[in-house]
Amino acid sequence: MDGTAGAPGCPLRRLIPYTWWMLPLPGSASDAVSLARSLHASALVIDGHADTPQRFLDDGWNFTDPLGEQGMINLDSARRGNLAAEFFAVWVEPAEHEGHFAQRALALTDATLEQVRRFPDDLALCLSPADILAVQASGRFGVLLGLEGGHAIENSLAMLRTFFRLGIRYMTLTWSNTNDWADSSGDAGRHNGLTPFGREVIREMNRLGMMIDISHVSDKTLADVLAITTAPIIATHSSARAITPSHRNLADDQLRAIAANDGLIMVNFFPAFIDETWRRAWEACRDERTAMHHAAAKPFHDTDQPVPFCVSNHVDRVFTARIPRPPFASLMAHFEHIIRVAGPRHVGIGTDFDGIPVLPEGIDSAADLPRITQALLQNGQAAEDVRNILGGNLMRVFGRVQEIAAMTETV
Repeated sequence: MDGTAGAPGCPLRRLIPYTWWMLPLPGSASDAVSLARSLHASALVIDGHADTPQRFLDDGWNFTDPLGEQGMINLDSARRGNLAAEFFAVWVEPAEHEGHFAQRALALTDATLEQVRRFPDDLALCLSPADILAVQASGRFGVLLGLEGGHAIENSLAMLRTFFRLGIRYMTLTWSNTNDWADSSGDAGRHNGLTPFGREVIREMNRLGMMIDISHVSDKTLADVLAITTAPIIATHSSARAITPSHRNLADDQLRAIAANDGLIMVNFFPAFIDETWRRAWEACRDERTAMHHAAAKPFHDTDQPVPFCVSNHVDRVFTARIPRPPFASLMAHFEHIIRVAGPRHVGIGTDFDGIPVLPEGIDSAADLPRITQALLQNGQAAEDVRNILGGNLMRVFGRVQEIAAMTETV
């Protein structure tokens, strides 16, 4: 979940139901098009981060339903984009749900698991890399769960273990808010990284086999995690700070450190993290956005109700409609930079679908993920490296985290 989020009625784009890689590409050799089409169709494609559970819970929407004007991923678009599995983020907005973080997280988890229960012919819960392969072979879509923001465990290792038992397979240590045990990149922080309890959380995640997600954390928190963890870590939706100097992105030395840990950086698609011109335009309207958010939230706050994300997302879409979408090349520049700095073994896809108000040009939904494959090949990446970026690298890290946990349990 990234971006901020107000009032209904903003002009929204209409999603065009097409399969782009079936069309001729101007200026592209037919053999290159054929290679990209074949490679993507045969690859295991996994996205590390989508905030769709809010649509399940708050909107009563189903993953098998039509995409809708605000949606970025559903079953149809995933199939058209050959997306085999998705990590659905259980994100608890900290201000709206203060005092009952775990309750909200449990409700979002339940709403996602209910999708699996209601549509067993189309969806299946995955708890391991082996599950992903088995579900793909069955023709169903793989549903995975990640917890976004450590405040959701309410300072309880027992709650952390409970979420793991329910199927959560990674936790983003912070969201944009510093919690009681870890500093965030989204505010000033107050712990100088991890607290002693935060260190216990890392050790328990290693023991459980739950992947540690460092998107959103402060630089010092990341350094502390790397000093403690015995397993590879992931950044599920972060891009390159050297190109777009957002606090949410990773500096080159951090990219190298994650690579040395044999971890994974999954590129975020939010324009504010991939295009400096767009980021500055977005920041320039911050005060006006904040005022509109407050106005949109007031009717809910007057009745002591949390503001649904769809309401705040409308506000952000009002403002994104004023800013030209960044070019697809801006997104690919981050893939290429992280590949150069960290190596192709340590790069993946972390779209942030349904958690952001707009995507770069050329990406309107999960159906457009083949564009990533085409661009990586055109930019000279080896076919096997592209396969790994699409999903193989995540499978490796996911499996290694679980292997280390299994070895720890037998000691």
